[in-house]
Amino acid sequence: MTLADMVVRTEGLSKIFSSQQQGEVVAVAGLDLAVPRGETFGLIGPDGAGKTTTTRLLVGLLRPTRGQATVLGYDTLREAMQLKRRIGYMAQRFSLYGDLTVMENLRFFANVHEVSAESQRKRIPELLRFAGLEGFGDRLGNQLSGGMKKKLALAGMLIHNPEVVFLDEPTLGVDPTSRREFWDLLAALRMEQGLTIFVCTPYMDEAERCHRVGLIYEGRVVAQGTPREIARRVPGQLLDCRPSNFERAKSLADGLPGVLEIQTLGDRLRLFVDDAASRVPEIREAMARHGVTTGELRVVQPGMEEAFISLVQRQTGAQNLGSEIRVGE
Repeated sequence: MTLADMVVRTEGLSKIFSSQQQGEVVAVAGLDLAVPRGETFGLIGPDGAGKTTTTRLLVGLLRPTRGQATVLGYDTLREAMQLKRRIGYMAQRFSLYGDLTVMENLRFFANVHEVSAESQRKRIPELLRFAGLEGFGDRLGNQLSGGMKKKLALAGMLIHNPEVVFLDEPTLGVDPTSRREFWDLLAALRMEQGLTIFVCTPYMDEAERCHRVGLIYEGRVVAQGTPREIARRVPGQLLDCRPSNFERAKSLADGLPGVLEIQTLGDRLRLFVDDAASRVPEIREAMARHGVTTGELRVVQPGMEEAFISLVQRQTGAQNLGSEIRVGE
C-alpha cells in the first residue's frame, strides 16, 4: 500500500500554544501518521497527551505551527471548507440540544450539513434503526441516558454520509455496556460502508478494537502498529504480585538480577524478567530475606497498558504511568 492510498496523512505535524502563564506549550510534536481507507485507527494515550489537539488539527479547526496534514487529499489548512463536507467529527463534549427531541436533533444536524428534505426522509429512519433509537424519536435529548446520547451524537455525525469520521474520546463517561455497544456500532459502520475511522481514546482496552494504533505521550507518538505488534515490544516475561510491603518490594526488585523493568498498577507490582521459571524462586527468596512476602507470583500476558508504560518509560524516562492510563472495565 502506497502513501497515495492513505486517506489521512501527516508529516511533521506540530502545534505549539503560547500563554503568559506557561510560555510555550508543545501539544503535538512532529507527528507522522498514515491511515489507509477502511481502517479503524486509534490514537491512544492519557489525558493531556495531545489526542484532542491532533484531532482538531486533522479536521481543520486548528492551524498547525509546523508540518502539514491531508485528509482525503485535502490540505486541512487551505481546504478546510471542502474537507468538512466529506468528513464527520464527534467532539469530546458533543453538544446535542436537550430541549429538542431525538428527531429534531437529527433534522437540525441534517440542515446544518445541507442534506435535502428528500434525503432526510430516507436517511433519518435508517440512522434511528442503526443506532437503536427507534421508538425514541419523540424523546427529549436531556431525557436520554449517557449511552443513548452518544448513539445520537454518532447518528448526527453520519447524517451527510461522510467518508472519514473523527471521534474524540467518544465513550468517555459512559458505562461499560454502552461502551461495548458503541464500538459494535463502529465495527458495523466500517464493515457495511467501508468507512475510515480515526478515534482517540484514553482506554487501553479499546485499542484492541482498532486495526492499528498510535501510542501518544506528551505530544509525541512513541509507537505505531497493530495492537499485537505493540504488545510484543515489551521485554521478557511479566510477573505479577501483591507484596506485603509494596515500597520495600519495589526497592528490592530494582536491584535483582534478571529484572529488566518494573511497573506498578495500584497495589500490584509487575516485574519484567528474562526467564520467569528461574527468576520466580530467586525473587521469592530475596524478598523473604528482607521480610517481604510476594503472595502469588504469577506469569501474566502483557497487554496494551503494559506495552504503553514500557515504551514510554524506555523512551522518556517517565515513571508512575500506571496512574495516568485507563485500562477500561
